[in-house]
Amino acid sequence: MRRRTPPPPSPLPQRDGIDPVRVRLPGEGTWATVGEHLVERLSGAGAGVVERMLDAGLIVGADGRPVAADTAYVPGLYVWFHRELPHEVPVPFPVEVVYRDEHIVVADKPHFLATTPRGSHITETALARLRRDLGIPALSAAHRLDRLTAGLVLFTVRPEERGAYQTLFGERRVHKEYEAVAPYDPGLDLPRTVRSRIVKERGVLAAYEVEGEPNAVTRIETPEHRPDGTARYRLTPTTGQTHQLRVHMNALGLPILGDPLYPAPLPPVPADDFRRPLQLLARVLEFTDPITGTAHRFRSGRELEAWTSYDDWAGEWTPSRTKAQ
Repeated sequence: MRRRTPPPPSPLPQRDGIDPVRVRLPGEGTWATVGEHLVERLSGAGAGVVERMLDAGLIVGADGRPVAADTAYVPGLYVWFHRELPHEVPVPFPVEVVYRDEHIVVADKPHFLATTPRGSHITETALARLRRDLGIPALSAAHRLDRLTAGLVLFTVRPEERGAYQTLFGERRVHKEYEAVAPYDPGLDLPRTVRSRIVKERGVLAAYEVEGEPNAVTRIETPEHRPDGTARYRLTPTTGQTHQLRVHMNALGLPILGDPLYPAPLPPVPADDFRRPLQLLARVLEFTDPITGTAHRFRSGRELEAWTSYDDWAGEWTPSRTKAQ
């Protein structure tokens, strides 16, 4: 088997913590020039955008020099450029660094901030912020938390070590504990371990359970409950399906407070509305470092506002949204 030659390093630095786009020209094609191919390939950028970037020298080759539109087409050629990013509403909460060494960074992510660039969230992500704030351009995420979930996330400093840390998660050698605030049901027998098969379709916001071999396992316990009908739960997953904790809690009739998808999708809110965050927190992250052998146990310093100050969190929150429909 032929070993694929790795691409050359980017001649462009990151911008706002975001890597430049790298494009490799196909090995076969009928394009006469680089510009002809890029205009066709990047047509989604809008009429005239690629032409203007070429004219302005914003698309460069491996040597960092601008690629002219009439440069002869060369199969396998790499080019780089920075795409124009849309304005993003700043998430007004900090990313706290819990731990940092030469191999890893453990961060305490706030609600509403995506872990990594994706979709409409690019520069307003934990990864982009940490790259800028810590001056570590090669920083990468070893796993992800949902944008609406707060808590601990593990990042890797060295690209060549990222796989070792990702393997920890893939082989379920990371102990994770979450906290959630949800309705209290005195008739529900807890603690219990919930096992089900969860499916998340591309393009569909909510995941759902189906018959079949379980692929999602969560231990659910109730550390505390209150007369007002709310409780704080400890959730310990041993698998990592998309929305797993939210789906399992909802299936028990205990949808997590502030959840915009379960039990039913709610209308979207404005991008600058940071009220009533999902009451789900990645509280504990525990693992043995695969590089140093150090046993780590980290704990988030954040608190779930619906538990510490429900009235402040709820505001004009509709009570019916805290109960299964």
